[in-house]
Amino acid sequence: MVLALCGAASAAEREEPIITAAAVAAPAAEQASAPRPNNETTTVDEVIVTGLRGSLQRNLDIKRTSAGVVDAISAEDIGKFPDSNVAASLQRLPGVSIQRAGARGEPQGITVRGFGGDFNETLYDGRRISTATGGRSVDFSTVGADFVGGLSVLKTPDVTLSSSSIGATVNVAFPKPFDHPGRRMAVTASGSLQDDAGKVVPTVGALFSDTFADNKFGVLADVMYTRHDTQTNRVYVSGWPGGRYAPCQLTAACTSAELANKTVVGWFEQQAGASQIYTKDERLDGRIALQWNPAEGVTVTLDDNYSRQKIRADNFGYGIWFNQGGLRNVKLDQNGTTVDFTQAGSQTDFVAGTDRSVLETNQTGLNLQWDVSQNLSFEADASYAKSQLNPDGQISSDNGDVGYGFAIGPSLGIRIDGDSKDTLPVLHGFGPNGDAARWADTSVMGSHVTVRQAQENTDTVKQVRVAGAWEQEGFRIKAGGSYLEDHFQFQQSNTFVNNYWQAYPGYGPPSGPNGGVLVPANLFTQQVSTNGFIPGFSGALPPTLLKYDAHAYQAFLTSLGNPQTQNIPGFNYGGGNVGTTFTGAFNLALDNGSIRDITEKTWALFLKANFDVDVAGMPFHFNAGVREENTHVTSAGFGQVPTAITQSAGDPTLLTVTLSAPQAVSTKSNYSYLLPSVDMKLELTDSIHIRLDASRTLTRPSLNLLTPVASVGTGQRVGALTASGGSPSLKPYLADNFDAAVEWYYRPNSYASVNFFIKDVSNFIVGGTQRQTINGVIDPTTGQPAIFSVTQQVNGPEATVRGVEIAWQHVFGESGFGFNANATLVDTNKPYDRTDISQSGFAITGLADSANLVAFYDKNGLEARIAVNYRKEYLRQFGQNQNTGAFGSEPTFENPNLQIDFSTSYALTKQINLFFEALNLTNETQSTHGRFDNQLLDVFAYGRRYTAGARFRF
Repeated sequence: MVLALCGAASAAEREEPIITAAAVAAPAAEQASAPRPNNETTTVDEVIVTGLRGSLQRNLDIKRTSAGVVDAISAEDIGKFPDSNVAASLQRLPGVSIQRAGARGEPQGITVRGFGGDFNETLYDGRRISTATGGRSVDFSTVGADFVGGLSVLKTPDVTLSSSSIGATVNVAFPKPFDHPGRRMAVTASGSLQDDAGKVVPTVGALFSDTFADNKFGVLADVMYTRHDTQTNRVYVSGWPGGRYAPCQLTAACTSAELANKTVVGWFEQQAGASQIYTKDERLDGRIALQWNPAEGVTVTLDDNYSRQKIRADNFGYGIWFNQGGLRNVKLDQNGTTVDFTQAGSQTDFVAGTDRSVLETNQTGLNLQWDVSQNLSFEADASYAKSQLNPDGQISSDNGDVGYGFAIGPSLGIRIDGDSKDTLPVLHGFGPNGDAARWADTSVMGSHVTVRQAQENTDTVKQVRVAGAWEQEGFRIKAGGSYLEDHFQFQQSNTFVNNYWQAYPGYGPPSGPNGGVLVPANLFTQQVSTNGFIPGFSGALPPTLLKYDAHAYQAFLTSLGNPQTQNIPGFNYGGGNVGTTFTGAFNLALDNGSIRDITEKTWALFLKANFDVDVAGMPFHFNAGVREENTHVTSAGFGQVPTAITQSAGDPTLLTVTLSAPQAVSTKSNYSYLLPSVDMKLELTDSIHIRLDASRTLTRPSLNLLTPVASVGTGQRVGALTASGGSPSLKPYLADNFDAAVEWYYRPNSYASVNFFIKDVSNFIVGGTQRQTINGVIDPTTGQPAIFSVTQQVNGPEATVRGVEIAWQHVFGESGFGFNANATLVDTNKPYDRTDISQSGFAITGLADSANLVAFYDKNGLEARIAVNYRKEYLRQFGQNQNTGAFGSEPTFENPNLQIDFSTSYALTKQINLFFEALNLTNETQSTHGRFDNQLLDVFAYGRRYTAGARFRF
């Protein structure tokens, strides 16, 4: 654990013990363990530079002395981490890039050497942390950075800790009382402003640490409240499904016979829209650590980490649905992208919603270290962690949908004029009967659908690790075992199951006789201009967005009364279950197909030996280890198949799928792998080191993919029937990894390095999408067996990733100026082929060249830092918001991104530090596209954020 001392003064001037970088440069497994107390005062003659430069020096020393390839970030002081978000700090390291949560703009996940999400394992003090988000990756926006002591990114495995990450293992280390004997207190307070939200919101926190009884007892407690408000503008196309047009669709009209002859390959916009989102993100972090030194060489640590993140996002905007079979006057570019079309009778939907989530996580751990003698030591560690998404059964999503169409539906279309990184799709022919001046005419607005959902996830992790070590001069051996049990539960309730979502569809009388009710004009509270909606993008949007509240819309529909006891014109009496059971309230029903209960148990044995010898007078460090892991998976759920499909009488674009009675399904599987690792380092000189590393690692399938059943949604749209299924017998990804590096530590706080790496990965999990019938049910719109787009995961091909990391850190003498720069260049033998329209298309996601530059000044109590982060275009994932295409799961690419951040602080006194931070100085946006560059999927404008505050240290 690393805690730098504040300011630029020396430790001697503050009359405090000096902690050198050597104290934190132990192997990662030892760093993860509870530190041993320091009961003796050590006299050190050298002056240690603290603050930003001190933090960089410790990071350098950890890298230099580690057995494997490790990069680290250290706190500059208690309550003074380099960035306000853990992921934002990690992206400064070679080979590490981030993914942002679009609506909030917050760094949410990381990619290491091209491997993101579940390929990276995150540990708290060496322990797996639970996460109820549905996968294995941790949402780093839920990890408070202020009282983190240090981060280690292990790019080669430490077999005593874990080998369950092909990308990297990230170890988040928290401070403990024996790190700094004596009393220490820190308080931080700041205000944050996002330029579009226009509201200053607080962050406050406090830390207390003390030791007693001659440093035999210690307690550390901290608490932090953080709030971020963000207003984001979004323009989107929910999906670009691939399919085939009839040649007549390239003209204005088709006969039914002509329409059946589909031979022209093309991709079209499934749904297009724009919205404004206001997000309130509140996080509470708390931690307590107790330490006891009952006898010489024995340290007991009990700690508890708690976090609760509450997010509320209110949105409003429009969204327009298109059906490939209904498009005319279609124009395709040379790639098959639909760049213009018209759709007669288009419905125009004005949407609003509130999304909420509460993610609560608590981890309790107990650690025992016993130094039996100078040579022999033992360690035992146990922990219990539980993470819950919406633990109190909160409604997670309320959405309203109103609009006009059918009888007054315009012949509407979209024109694509340029690249997705700077051009918006242009909507044309909009407005009732094509009158653009009436685009937001509330006098013709009628009801459409109402969607409510409640998502509940729970992830419980139990783990135990025991180990013993023998150490003598030039040799160390460590052996032990571990047990980890991960239990994941998932279920959703919604208004699709009972069909209540389409209680009042059809848009009301102005749109024709289909159904629905006219919505009162006073429901709409504001019109928001779309002028300059997305900075830096050309292309026009409709002039305004209509703002209304989804809850008020639902309350209006409920106020119409009980349609079972009175006749309510516009109610969907012919809409299956809704017509006979809906009594006015939009109650939710449990979706049996969403229920998943998965338990994964892993036993592991490990052995690791370190040798330090001289080769021709040069120090040579050899580290060899092996880890055997045996995993058992039990997966349970409820299977249902469609028995009928009916078309809504109130809205002919809506379908209701009737499902069979649920049947319980349970499966078991197991696998076992031997995971070796070798690290070698030769010190050619005191400043020039050469590294060679080889290892085998694995990444287990995401837990939410291990469900044993296929899920078919009950509420669907015409021409867009979908289903999804898991596979409980999925095997883990396997990777054989090789590293070769040269490092030059040419002066204090300065180094340069080049690291080449290769990863040969097998058992890739591929999310293939196939179009097929299910149970022979008939599509009422065609009279033929219904065709579902079914997405399912299978183990697939092999691929190789190659790359080089280049890093350079330099401090210009005693001037206070310096920089830290790095670049990562990667490629693969399996690049994505955009022209491949088979249903088994495959490529490695996350691969992108990236570069980072941090230039800083640190002297006389003043720190200033500017950070530039760049990431080239990359394949983010397979799958889009709408996955109904004929050519498998369509890809999502993220466009190049450049972000510039600035931070500064000033030590007003030895105890008081003032700071300021500005993020996204150039107001960059985040955007994604489909198979081709002009297929825009999403663009988020999340603005700049400014933070100012003070830290107090006692």
